[in-house]
Amino acid sequence: MPENPRGDADAFVRVRGAHENNLRSVDVDVPRDAIVAFTGVSGSGKSSLAFGTIFTEAQRRYLESVAPYARRLIQQGHDPHVESITGLPPAVALQQRRGAPSSRSSVGTVTTLSNSLRMLFSRAGTFPTGFTTRLDSDAFSPNTAAGACPECHGVGVAHTVTEDTLVPDPSLSIRDGAIAAWPGAWQAKNLRDITIALGYDVDRPWRELDQADRDWLLFTDEQPVVQITPQRDRVAKPYNGRFWSAKKFVFHTLADSQSASMRNRVLAFVRTGVCPLCGGTGLRREALAVTFAGHSIAELNALPIRELAEVLRPTTQIRDAAPALPTTASGERTDVAVAITTDLVARIQVLLDLGLGYLGLGRVTTTLSPGEMQRLRLATQLRSGLFGVVYVLDEPSAGLHPDDAAPLLDVLEQLRASGNSVFVVEHNMDVVRRADWIVDVGPGAGEAGGAVLYSGEVEGLADVAESATRPFLFPGDGASVRRERREATGILSLEGVSLHNLDGLDVAFPLGVFTAVTGVSGSGKSTLVSRVLREVVDRHLRGGSVDEADADGRGDADEPSERIAEATLPAASIDTLRVGAVTGLEAVDRLVRVDQKPIGRTPRSNLATYTGLFDAVRAVFAGTELARERGYTPGRFSFNVAGGRCETCLGEGYVTVELLFLPGSYGRCPTCHGARYNPETLEVTYDGKTVADVLAMTVDEAATFLAGVPAASRSLRTLQDVGLGYLRLGQPATELSGGEAQRIKLATELQRARRGHTLYLLDEPTTGLHPADVRRLLAQLNALVDAGDTVVVVEHDMDVVAAADWVIDLGPSGGDAGGRIVAEGTPEAVAAEPDSRTAPHLARRLGG
Repeated sequence: MPENPRGDADAFVRVRGAHENNLRSVDVDVPRDAIVAFTGVSGSGKSSLAFGTIFTEAQRRYLESVAPYARRLIQQGHDPHVESITGLPPAVALQQRRGAPSSRSSVGTVTTLSNSLRMLFSRAGTFPTGFTTRLDSDAFSPNTAAGACPECHGVGVAHTVTEDTLVPDPSLSIRDGAIAAWPGAWQAKNLRDITIALGYDVDRPWRELDQADRDWLLFTDEQPVVQITPQRDRVAKPYNGRFWSAKKFVFHTLADSQSASMRNRVLAFVRTGVCPLCGGTGLRREALAVTFAGHSIAELNALPIRELAEVLRPTTQIRDAAPALPTTASGERTDVAVAITTDLVARIQVLLDLGLGYLGLGRVTTTLSPGEMQRLRLATQLRSGLFGVVYVLDEPSAGLHPDDAAPLLDVLEQLRASGNSVFVVEHNMDVVRRADWIVDVGPGAGEAGGAVLYSGEVEGLADVAESATRPFLFPGDGASVRRERREATGILSLEGVSLHNLDGLDVAFPLGVFTAVTGVSGSGKSTLVSRVLREVVDRHLRGGSVDEADADGRGDADEPSERIAEATLPAASIDTLRVGAVTGLEAVDRLVRVDQKPIGRTPRSNLATYTGLFDAVRAVFAGTELARERGYTPGRFSFNVAGGRCETCLGEGYVTVELLFLPGSYGRCPTCHGARYNPETLEVTYDGKTVADVLAMTVDEAATFLAGVPAASRSLRTLQDVGLGYLRLGQPATELSGGEAQRIKLATELQRARRGHTLYLLDEPTTGLHPADVRRLLAQLNALVDAGDTVVVVEHDMDVVAAADWVIDLGPSGGDAGGRIVAEGTPEAVAAEPDSRTAPHLARRLGG
């Protein structure tokens, strides 16, 4: 234990009577000014203690000091269920969150480094001859009106139509449908009659029309109105018809049509790519003309930050006016450049210490992992210089290769050395071993957890037999996971793969086995598996070409409008997938990608509705005697449908209480008291329980209660198999972690009937999993392979990698220094590869 720098007589946070979620009146003392690891199986209650109790109480106390009016503007949680907490300093929480939903958010905006870089160009940039005034810093941002490219509005992506896309067969005449983008049926005849009235020949082949006429018909923004007299309908009266060019009709349909089929139809005529005006930068040409150290701001945004630091560092060492920098007579501009670059380099160094040197400031946050996002926020905190704060971190090592974990630990120790307390909820045993103190919660999950098994120095946990963490923190001699490796039944080979930092990569995935793709952060693992392999196989199964994917690599969006929205990404994310020869696809009949995206965007979504087991539950209640007497259908027992739900809260179970001068808050619905249903619905019971009671059950409880309902029992059993027995059936999707959402998707897939050879793709499935839960997950993945399917996972957990049949290790580093296969083969073969940064960690796990 480090010494307390403040010398407090009582240097502990003392929690008494905590009963948040599944905590069972927990009393625990946690030291301040130390690194404290909270451990336990998933659902044991460690997050309820660290975040739901300690952090929430610290936040509540702080907000009490804020003016009531200001409190209304701050999003607040509930008051924690705890009797008392003493010795509690102010706290900062850094939780796992997905990337920002806006594609305009980038590494630079999250860290505020972009603000400083824009100021550098505004105040100390080299302006071309002819500029009479210096541009304001806003002019260097694609997210402002002053800086955004007028063509793409700052997103760097343009949606365009061309004559080739609008007229696929120029041998046809307009009457025969040459302008394929125009609508059909009556609207087609209407536009044709208007075109005739405007003096155009609709019977000549399109290619024979004058180019000027063709351009006007396809691209004009003019909309002349002419009188049309129906030729064949003697009853219809003349009417005024408005002309629509093909381009105007396409973009009007995409923007305003409520018909998905109409939007899907015209989308085929649109081509999405780099904005031709700004080159994908999102900036006006005036801003791109300004340089610093010979680079435009777009070029510096595209550089990995380790290279950006090298570009800026020479300026930090300038003390006298230099010819490379424009100066005023007093040298003021040089002073500004030195001050700003010095600050930038110092802040970038923190990111480098956290292993994020491969990221560029222009990298959009929607492409970052939760671990990368958390480390970006952690870097901001490190520069804040706060003292006496409790930092509560949620799995800071998530998404980190073991080689990248060491710098993270150094950063946590810097926070502690600065006089702060660091509380980490963690599953990585290497991180836990470096802690000063451990609080182990358990022994199981849900109702079987909620007790503090041990609180003390790390070595003391070795004596706690009931701890699920102990065998992984102190592995015995029998920890080796060597086993017989399965042989591949075929090979799926991709040649010449190019996307992001993958450049002409040749890779072969063995079929019928369990493959782990490894490598340091940013080496290209997710790009290879979640983007390239998914896209190639998906296009094959849909009968499309695999030569070139969509610009954003998202060719399987459900809604056409979604594809347009998702394509609007800054230039840093625009890249085109290119693949040469592909062999072995004929052996794959089905593709399943299990990712960590939420299973729903609102609290109305939950695991019961997502997996489909709630359909069986509602059918059971609809089949009871009372329900049949009253004519209740299964729909009566849905909290999303009027009829059976409580109309006061509309099935939410809670209501928002808006107060005039105090902050709004959530409270249980005064009518249904959180049950979600009206009294008549709750009069129907099955085996003594209402439908609301069933939603309140954990998966483990429901598995026993619904054992006689085969459809529900099968779903519940698969949820237990992937370690989710502690979740409540009605737990809102918004409360689930990315790892929990991924396992729910996997469980949903496991309960389906097998058909053909399936390829399963998983990206870091162990996120949020205790090592004991990782073993349960591995059992399920191995069962899929034993059934004849193929599993490919992107993974940093050496337990998973050591259990794989085949390993593909990318590297050697991240960003431009990655994207190559460093080693491949069995885990034993990769562990012996001297050039692999994964090898030493894998060898240690294999017992070598």
